Amino acid sequence: MELTASALMAALREQAKPGEVVHKHYHGAGDVLGVPMRVTFDIAKAFTGMGFGEVERLLDESSYEGRLAGFCVLDFKARGKKTTDDERQAAYELYLRRHDAIDSWDMVDRAAPHVVGRYLLNRSRDPLFELARTTDPLRRRTAITAPLYFARFGTAADLADLFAIAELLLDDKDPVVSKPVGIALKYSGVMDEAALRSFLDQHADAMQRPTLRYAKEKLS
Repeated sequence: MELTASALMAALREQAKPGEVVHKHYHGAGDVLGVPMRVTFDIAKAFTGMGFGEVERLLDESSYEGRLAGFCVLDFKARGKKTTDDERQAAYELYLRRHDAIDSWDMVDRAAPHVVGRYLLNRSRDPLFELARTTDPLRRRTAITAPLYFARFGTAADLADLFAIAELLLDDKDPVVSKPVGIALKYSGVMDEAALRSFLDQHADAMQRPTLRYAKEKLS
C-alpha cells in the first residue's frame, strides 16, 4: 500500500456515504464526504507511517474528513512507542504551523493532547500561553486541550500551567473554549483534587456556569 495523501483520500472516498453520513457537529467551510468517523480513524491509523510531507498534503485538502485524517495521523504518530523525539518534534511543529487547517473542534481534541501536550511536557509552555491569547477560538482551544496530557501523564507540579491557562480563559464566552476549560479542570482534579478545590475557591464565583459544572463533575 502506498502511504500517500492521494491513496488515503482514495480510501476515504471509497467509504463515503454522501447524504447518509452528515457530521452535524461540523460547521466549517470544507466539503463533507460523508465518511463515518470510526472509518476515518481506522483509515488514518493504517497510514500512520506516511511522511510528514504527505500529512501536510492532507492538511491542504478541502474536505473535512481529509484534514481530520491528517490530524489523526499526527496523533497516531505521537502515540507510537517507536516514534523518535525528532518525529514528535516534527509532528508538533507541523500541527502549530498548519493550525490554519483546523476548522472544527474535533481536530483539536483528537491531536492536541498527544501531539502538542506530550511534546511540551518537559519543555517551556510559552507556546500554549501565546495560543491562549490569540483571537482564534480554535487556537485557544488547543491552549487548554493540550495540557490534558499533563493531567494524565504528568505530575501534580505540571498542573500549574494548566491552571494558569484556565485562569486566562475563564472569561471566554465562546463555547468552543469555555467547555474544554471545564473539562481540563475536571481532569486536573483527578490528579490533584486539593489543587482543583483551591482553584475553584478562588474563581468559582466568576466562572461561567457550564464551565463550573464540567469542572466539578468528578468531585465528591
